Amino acid sequence: EVQLVESGGGLVQAGGSLRLSCAASGFTFDDVTIGWFRQAPGKNREGVSCISDSDGTVYYVDSVKGRFTISSDNAKNTALQMNNLKPEDTAVYYCAAFEVPDDFYDANAPAACGGKFDGRGYWGKGTLVTVSS
Repeated sequence: EVQLVESGGGLVQAGGSLRLSCAASGFTFDDVTIGWFRQAPGKNREGVSCISDSDGTVYYVDSVKGRFTISSDNAKNTALQMNNLKPEDTAVYYCAAFEVPDDFYDANAPAACGGKFDGRGYWGKGTLVTVSS
């Protein structure tokens, strides 16, 4: 059974930093793309950043480019370093892992963050990030 456990959320002032961590276990497939998603109150879920070790692709949503950095150790330990946080970053952040289909030949990370693999995904329970102004 795939399990994803997030940690590292909390309350921080605007301009501050937080580091989210995701510990993953139970993968029974080799081609894993993993990433971070967030959902703010009243808004749709958004793919923040995804990374694929198998094809080397990395994706960031435009609003976090230059501020957030994703890293992953074969999808087992994945971190999201968040710097220069803004109030609009306030949301519940979820770690998610996706099994990439064998017949998928495009870039994995943007596809995962864009919802292409939602039917083949595993999700953590989320961690709340609150950024005060």
